[in-house]
Amino acid sequence: MKTVSGTLAALALATAGLVAPTMIAPAAAAVDNSDPQRFVETLTTDGFAAMRTGDKAGAKSRFRALLAQNVAVDEVGARLIRRWLPTISPAQKAAYDSALPAYIVGTYTDRLFEYANATVKVIRTQPTAGDGVDVYSTVTKPGAQPIPAVWSVTKVGGGYKVLNLRVGGINVAMAQAADFDSVIQRQGFDALVKMMKARG
Repeated sequence: MKTVSGTLAALALATAGLVAPTMIAPAAAAVDNSDPQRFVETLTTDGFAAMRTGDKAGAKSRFRALLAQNVAVDEVGARLIRRWLPTISPAQKAAYDSALPAYIVGTYTDRLFEYANATVKVIRTQPTAGDGVDVYSTVTKPGAQPIPAVWSVTKVGGGYKVLNLRVGGINVAMAQAADFDSVIQRQGFDALVKMMKARG
């Protein structure tokens, strides 16, 4: 089983734009969420541009903005602890919701720079249930073989947001939920939130 760090790293790679399409846009370029393919392309381009500055503090700030604007954080967070929702208090849920974005940012920003030279290429899109779309792509680091990555995006308001990611056959949401389950089963829900806050 993947660890908490291992599985969320893949999601962080997606939301932070570790990978980039062939054409690199300026750091200030807006993410175009009107079309699933353009959404993935511009999201990765924008995040990649932030990583290339070499300014970790600035990259962390940009990552936080990308996460808030372009990931369905509430939906993702609820999915990760779905089995525990009937057993936790509103205060525990609020503490978890508050800790999740900072946890992802704090844990993975330092790792983003390792992938600055990677590229992402969108291959095709496929509609899913409801307003969802799977965006099929490949992620390639120099000298390495391409890795398949499928972005599950969902319609929110007038645009799209990231809901899940499958990288190299690993379903990030399912693996991450299993990791969180392990922490909760061994130490309790409050211990999970405490761990998340410590890494945030």
